[in-house]
Order: sequence, then structure tokens, then C-alpha cells
Amino acid sequence: MKTLIRNASIVNENKISKGSVLIDGQFIAKIGQEDSSWKADKEINAEGKYLLPGCIDDQVHFREPGLTHKADIYTESKAAIAGGITSFMEMPNTVPNTLTQQLLEEKYKIASEKSLANFSFYMGASNDNIDEVLKTNPRNVCGIKIFMGSSTGNMLVDKTETLESIFSKCKMLITVHCEDEETIRTNSNIYKEKYGENVPIEFHPLIRSEEACYKSSSFAVDLARKYNTRLHILHISTEKELGLFDNKIPLKQKRITSEACVHHLWFTDEDYKTKGTLIKWNPAVKKRKDRDAILKAVIENKIDVIATDHAPHTIEEKKQSYFKAPSGGPLVQHALVAMLELHHQKKISLEKIVEKTSHAVADCFQMEKRGYIREGYFADLVLIDLNSPWNVDKTNILYKCSWSPFEGQKFNSKVTHTIVNGHLVYENGNFDESQKGNRLLFER
Repeated sequence: MKTLIRNASIVNENKISKGSVLIDGQFIAKIGQEDSSWKADKEINAEGKYLLPGCIDDQVHFREPGLTHKADIYTESKAAIAGGITSFMEMPNTVPNTLTQQLLEEKYKIASEKSLANFSFYMGASNDNIDEVLKTNPRNVCGIKIFMGSSTGNMLVDKTETLESIFSKCKMLITVHCEDEETIRTNSNIYKEKYGENVPIEFHPLIRSEEACYKSSSFAVDLARKYNTRLHILHISTEKELGLFDNKIPLKQKRITSEACVHHLWFTDEDYKTKGTLIKWNPAVKKRKDRDAILKAVIENKIDVIATDHAPHTIEEKKQSYFKAPSGGPLVQHALVAMLELHHQKKISLEKIVEKTSHAVADCFQMEKRGYIREGYFADLVLIDLNSPWNVDKTNILYKCSWSPFEGQKFNSKVTHTIVNGHLVYENGNFDESQKGNRLLFER
């Protein structure tokens, strides 16, 4: 099957150029100005649209196995495709926790049968599974995940000797959730004594505070420097943490990298008044100055990638009292259009959005033949219309949980086509689910 995308504005490698792309099977065959030799079985007229490499989300929670009342790999990968995300890396705090190689491979099997997007899964670390962690294959597994802050099941790694062991022995990329548990417990007790179970949600960023984030992330950085570990810190939420990162080193040479999430680039603590627990995340959405500093750090390359931390819960779960309402929310369908809205507001360029959601993720994880629009690379591509306004509402939300923190939001851009491995999966609201995504591979 050959597909020709004609007359697109191609956003790739820090420039925008008008041209066409010929896809042959799973791969990009030609890029540029077409001639009579460009023969195709299917043509897509991209006049007036922008062609981007598919977004790669390095942090999602698709809830399968064990929590499929909230979400599953099929429903959430479908929502991701509609949002222009063609590849995802999924976290190990499912049920059971992904703490053995057998459980890890079982998730890959599920995804190979159900996922519309390309996929990888993190191997989880606990206080007592270092032998299993060290068996992980860096060629076909994206990385190791350590929760240095609250998690479900047996996944909180809070023993210094365990962390020292993992950081010193593990040769592949380690991702970390950084919040200091002792600080959070102390803060929780203070507010619980005052308010009981009904702590106002506005205090969430004071309970899961700047100090909790910095104490943990700075400790992780110190460990990584001590052992020359390849460390990737997830969902930076404070201005204070930005001092831990360097923008003077090219990304491919960095040993310590970091991620910003869409919700920390969009919401502030002022939004708790209207959104309540719907925007309860860990780490918490914090002050406007934090949000603005994080965006500046993304643009200046102190923060390397943009992700979602997509983590759905049912609306009934989210509407509980403060301590009972779980943290996390669905984002994959609306992440790219939210970033494009920031572009409309002249806060970030299209080229920088593509760099942080595609190029840099591929480079950060050393992904094989993805993240760029290049001849010989997998044809993971997204067409967007920058001038096609629409509103988020119940009728167009694809998440299994059926809600979004963006409900009622008007977006000025729309994803019109999503191609995964050369296959047109999504076109103007319609899906072709005849082909599934591929397991991601890594050049390391």
C-alpha cells in the first residue's frame, strides 16, 4: 500500500516547508516536491494543513490489567490516535504491579492484540525486585520506573539502599516520580487535623508542596551524578526544580533529562476553584509563576520533552472528598490541541511543539526510526488544521471514563488524520482499526 500526502506544510527539524510525502508500506519513501514517479494507491489532499511527526507520549497510565473500569489499552490508544499521539510508553502501576519480566511481557501481548498506537511498557521497581529489574532488555523496553513518591501497591521505593542499588547497577534509562513521602505525610496530617476528610482541594499544592518535589528530585539528581545513571525525571511542576537541569548540553549527550506535562503547562492553582478534584494530579498543579517558568524552560531546553501523564479515573471516584479522590486525569486526546492553543496564543512555536512532543522524545529514549519525518523512518504522521474550531464536550470525548478536564474548552485546531506505521488509522472522526500498532524498539 502506497499513500501520497500532497501539498502539506511539513513541520520537521526546526523548519516548515511546503511539500509532499510518499509512504510505501510502513515507511516514508520520499519527501519533497513530487513528480511523475510518485505513484500511490491512496492520496490525501493536505492543502492548508500542517503535517507533523506523530506525537510520542513517554508517560501514560492506560490501567490494563486490573483497573479496566477506568480505562484500557484499546480505548485509551484510540483516544490517543484521535489526539495525534502515535506512540506511547505506559507505566507499571497496574494491578498486579509490573514487577516481574513475565508480567511485563503479558502487557506487551495485550497491546499487540488491542493497541491502535505503537507501544512500550516500563518495568517497575520496588524495594525488593532488583534482580527482575536488571533482567530488563534495553532493546525492546523503554525504561525502568521508580516511584520516589506515592504509588499504588508495592511500588513506593523509599529505602535509600534500594535506590543506591538500582542507580548504581541499572545501565538503562530510569524514570522517576519525585515527591518526598515524609514531607507529604507531615503536610497531610497538618491539614487533616484542621479539616478532617474534607480538606479543600485548593490546599493540594501545599500538601504535595514545592519542598516535597525539590527534596526528592534533587536527591534523584545527586544519585544519578554519583553513579552516572541515565535519569529522566517526570512531570516537573515547580520553578525551583528547574535549577537542577542544564540546557548547555545537547540532548543526545545528556545523562539527566526531564519532562513537562500538559496540565502543568495549562492549569494553575487558580483553577481549583472551578475544576476541583478534576485537576487533582500528583505532583500538584501549582502557581502561575511555576506554570510560566516551566513553559519557558521547555522553550529554552532546560526541560526536554512534553508528555501527558494520562491517568484516568471514573467521575464517581474523582468526585469524592479530598483524601479519597484519586489523583490523575485523562489527557491524550487533547494534549496536542492544547499545545496548539498555546501556539495560537503566541507562547510557543509549531517547530518547538514538534521538537518536544516527537523529536526530543525519540532522541531521549534512543528510539529506532521514529520521531522525525525522514525517508526510511516509520510513517507515524499527523495532519492538523490550525483553523478548525471545536468545543470539547461529552459527545466527542473518547476516553473510557467519559470526562475531560478540558470540557467546555474551545480549541482552534483539530487533528484530521493520524497515520501509524503507514496505516491511516484516523480520518476526520472515523477509525480504520484493521491494523494494530508495533512494539517500539530502541537503539541501545
